[in-house]
Amino acid sequence: MTIDNPAIIVLLVIAGLIIGIILAMAVNRAQRTRKLQEKFGPEYDHTLDTLGDKHQAERDLEARLDHVKQLDIRPLSEQEMDRFTSEWRVTQAEFVDGPLAAMQKADHLIREVMKTRGYPVEDFEQRVADISVNYPELVTDYRGLHAIAIKGKNEKVSTEEMRKAMVHGRALFESLIRRDVTRKVTMQEDVEKERLS
Repeated sequence: MTIDNPAIIVLLVIAGLIIGIILAMAVNRAQRTRKLQEKFGPEYDHTLDTLGDKHQAERDLEARLDHVKQLDIRPLSEQEMDRFTSEWRVTQAEFVDGPLAAMQKADHLIREVMKTRGYPVEDFEQRVADISVNYPELVTDYRGLHAIAIKGKNEKVSTEEMRKAMVHGRALFESLIRRDVTRKVTMQEDVEKERLS
């Protein structure tokens, strides 16, 4: 059977183009999803669970990326790193005698480090969204620390809960103050590798 009718040929070409466009869109969406899952890790699942819609969750995560790109995030100076590290050590030492106050102070200290680096800090949910872009693996811990610090104002919190919150808070704190050093070393290593190739 031969297809000689030009109208049928045009319809087949149009159908082929439509199928090709649909396939390209599906592949593009799958790649977008995979990239966001890799970038945000467990925060991707949290956002999906919270919003209940995959497309809305992915739009939210992409908006976070766009928002953070617009911020003027800067590394801490050596003096700032030393000052914040010293304050953290004092806060940890205070945990023995006043765990709740120390944990709340740790929550506040993380906020101060973020503010100094250039993150907006007025709204907790915005802080979490911003942190999730660069520190997705630590967002759950930060939420936990903050929730326990808030809970401790109104309810009794166990010492073990506070201890865990402090451990999680320390992980974020250390990442916030030291990440730039790691990036700088990594960038220098990449430049060195490129020069040697």
